[in-house]
Amino acid sequence: MKIVDFTKEMIPAACQLALDNYAEERAAVPALPENVFLPTFDELAENGLGVAAVDGDTLLGFLCAYGPWEPVYCTRNVRGVFSPLHAHGAVKENRIRIYHRLYQAAGEKWAKAGAASHAVTLCAHDTAANEAFYQYGFGVRCIDLIRPTDSFDYPSAEGCMCSELPASRQSELRALRHGLADHLAQSPCFMADSPEDTARWIAGREEKPPRTFVAEVGGSVAAYIEMIPNGENFATYSPDMLNICGAYCLPQLRGQGIMQTLLNYALSVLRTEGIERLGVDCESFNLTARGFWTKHFAVYTHSVVRRIDENVIAF
Repeated sequence: MKIVDFTKEMIPAACQLALDNYAEERAAVPALPENVFLPTFDELAENGLGVAAVDGDTLLGFLCAYGPWEPVYCTRNVRGVFSPLHAHGAVKENRIRIYHRLYQAAGEKWAKAGAASHAVTLCAHDTAANEAFYQYGFGVRCIDLIRPTDSFDYPSAEGCMCSELPASRQSELRALRHGLADHLAQSPCFMADSPEDTARWIAGREEKPPRTFVAEVGGSVAAYIEMIPNGENFATYSPDMLNICGAYCLPQLRGQGIMQTLLNYALSVLRTEGIERLGVDCESFNLTARGFWTKHFAVYTHSVVRRIDENVIAF
């Protein structure tokens, strides 16, 4: 096995490897769409951040990334790179060793580019790939999940009225969106935005709102779920799929089945429209979100992150 730079000539074989790895995950998570289309690989072959493992003319694996950019994860003065689901892959045989060699070479490139934060999205059920990156000090930060739009068995919350919220009523979610921002800023998430950034985010949501479903209790909004067509990876681009991009329930009303009732309502609406799948992503360290979504959705990706010593960047 030899580690070389990733080039355009390798793109067809790399695409096939990425699709093969995705097919393995789909065998474990049948809700994933069968027919998917990968993003273009041109930038990955041109930006100088990618490497490949080859045996003669055979591509054994590849690891590429986008970036670097800053701030990464809202952390000032920190640059990062990201290798999404389609930007890497490896054959089954000796997969851990292949990924070890790939990251050793790619990580050096990423550090030389000034990136201290290295992120890679892995298939959740690819135990070899996950183990390879865990051994290098990576930890899970985000997860993607999916489910069919079939409803699930759960009693409706008493006194809960669900509906789709028109754009004219988006301002009614302002307090809940502030609540979500406050929740993410606290331990253990530690994802704090400035008050100005939070205000801009809320204003943007109200100006161009995603599709929004709400649950009302006593005439006031108690919870909401927002959806958009595309999510965080190529599997979410399926035309028969929507993706949750935000959700929140008032803390004092949790534990009453309101979010389950709202989710079931949204699923029933989507099903009548021909939408067959619903996706969601969340930070794995957001235990409130993770606890809810993993009860009703199947995890299919782990986005893992490593923050290397910034002192290395100077050498």
